[in-house]
Amino acid sequence: MTSSPDPKSTAPSEAATAPPAAAAAAQPEEVLISLYQSGKAIYAKAVDGFFSKWRWAAVWITQIVFYGLPWLEWNARQAVLFDLEARRFYIFGLVLYPQDFIYLTGLLIIAALALFLFTAVAGACGAAMPARKRCTPKFSCG
Repeated sequence: MTSSPDPKSTAPSEAATAPPAAAAAAQPEEVLISLYQSGKAIYAKAVDGFFSKWRWAAVWITQIVFYGLPWLEWNARQAVLFDLEARRFYIFGLVLYPQDFIYLTGLLIIAALALFLFTAVAGACGAAMPARKRCTPKFSCG
């Protein structure tokens, strides 16, 4: 039976004895391939106009309502109070209990269906579009 040579006693391989420059040349050079094109920097443009002012007004109004409503008093308590410990929800003069939320669910479903209906009726071919853009090839009424 022939024994295999001991790995420690064998002579070093040619790659190990080759100079470092030759070893580096033998390996393929790594090339970085980017899937995204590097482009110019993008800067945000300041927007000013009628609808921009309306948008900022809506933002301010909703923020004031959101942060100011807890300090508004109604019938000697907060106007909007979610009393989780007592399981009561006070919304202005209305007191809701957890079992009343089935009505809220029904209201939200009706609101969603109304949104779909109004969007379909007043969509691209509805009254919301200007007459010159209605039912053109770009805005087809299919």
